[in-house]
Amino acid sequence: MSKPISEFIEKYYLHFNAASLVDAAKAYEKQLEGGSKMLVSLAGAMSTAELGKIFAEMIRQDKVHIVSCTGANLEEDIMNLVAHSHYKRVPEYRDLTPQDEWKLLEKGLNRVTDTCIPEEEAFRRLQKHIVKIWTDAEAKGERYFPHEYMYKLLLSGVLEEYYEIDLKDSWMYAAAEKNLPIVVPGWEDSTMGNIFASYVMKGELKASTVKSGIEYMTFLADWYTDNSKEGIGFFQIGGGIAGDFPICVVPMLYQDMERTDTPFWNYFCQISDSTTSYGSYSGAVPNEKITWGKLDINTPKFIIESDATIVAPLIFAYLLEM
Repeated sequence: MSKPISEFIEKYYLHFNAASLVDAAKAYEKQLEGGSKMLVSLAGAMSTAELGKIFAEMIRQDKVHIVSCTGANLEEDIMNLVAHSHYKRVPEYRDLTPQDEWKLLEKGLNRVTDTCIPEEEAFRRLQKHIVKIWTDAEAKGERYFPHEYMYKLLLSGVLEEYYEIDLKDSWMYAAAEKNLPIVVPGWEDSTMGNIFASYVMKGELKASTVKSGIEYMTFLADWYTDNSKEGIGFFQIGGGIAGDFPICVVPMLYQDMERTDTPFWNYFCQISDSTTSYGSYSGAVPNEKITWGKLDINTPKFIIESDATIVAPLIFAYLLEM
């Protein structure tokens, strides 16, 4: 079978960041072949960048076993699913003046680099349905994680009338079908998190109806403990809380729970355009993580200093033998 993308990068990606890309992809493949599982963390606005077009297939083919993502990535994949035709691309975003930005706001267009998310068709369309799911759960005395509410939303079918892209290109729908474990640290800073907080402030919902970040950490700790026999790798797209939150589960188990038999992450790769700098998590080299009890001396470690919207699809294509 022809594998034009895989063959292309093996032939031409021979040095520097290009070579790191190939090395990381091959090591990821080796992890899976050895029975290890893989966590993928999504920072930034990867869902708005439509990573779902290929990431969904990674999920369907069991090449991802757990996801850590920001609240923005959790919701924006679904927003793209239901409001894609209303998005506005702004290729000249570097030239926008403050007045230009204000005009976008007045039109209900919230800009993410070169793409504007339509407030009415995206945020409010989801709000109408997710609030009912929150309210129904609270009435029954039930509590769920943010991603579980999103799974309920997708699997209920209430959004089907709005679909504007092929369902197979939604990574959240692929995850919902598999009930893939997800952790969403800092969910409250997302749009849906803000909306939920507003209902709490109005006294219409209880904060406890959505499970907390501490509960996400304990959930992740249990999942890591149950799945680390053959090893778990860490594939980090971007930096920030989406990466820092889950990687800390190992030192928490080892040091704070005193479970000294807890294995370290047995693969680490980060795609980031953040260069090494003072005090920066995203810019920290992998070896620094050894001092925090996250990675072992022998953990395969890769840093690809480049744009994740370019690099991640290429690595996923390699793993999918495209």
